[in-house]
Amino acid sequence: MKIRKIYKILTFCIATVWIVNGLFCKVLNLVPRHDQIVTRILGDDYSRVLTILIGLSEILMAIWVLSKFKSKLNAIAQIAIVGLMNTLEFILVPDLLLWGKLNSLFALLFILVVYFNEFYLNKKITQQT
Repeated sequence: MKIRKIYKILTFCIATVWIVNGLFCKVLNLVPRHDQIVTRILGDDYSRVLTILIGLSEILMAIWVLSKFKSKLNAIAQIAIVGLMNTLEFILVPDLLLWGKLNSLFALLFILVVYFNEFYLNKKITQQT
């Protein structure tokens, strides 16, 4: 499979992860565990509003991923956000995570996919043109 096609598929998959987590899990509250995580970490007063804002931010991240605008900055932001978010959840609420502390492994895999897609595949594509 050509590098450009793999890059496009991975870019779409990365954006899909952000859309699913933002829209379905948080904004539409189809996975109440996400709201429980926010409640436990940030408190109950505004947890639903904060969960929706986090979800909207994730939807914006998906749009940014698909736009390819400043893609290196986007990849760095994704890596930092996923790393920070999962570190906090690992420490503060591991009992609410889908796979408990094993969630950190999936977060690391996602970070590696984002890194590989931007700093390896996209670099190869850029060098070819």
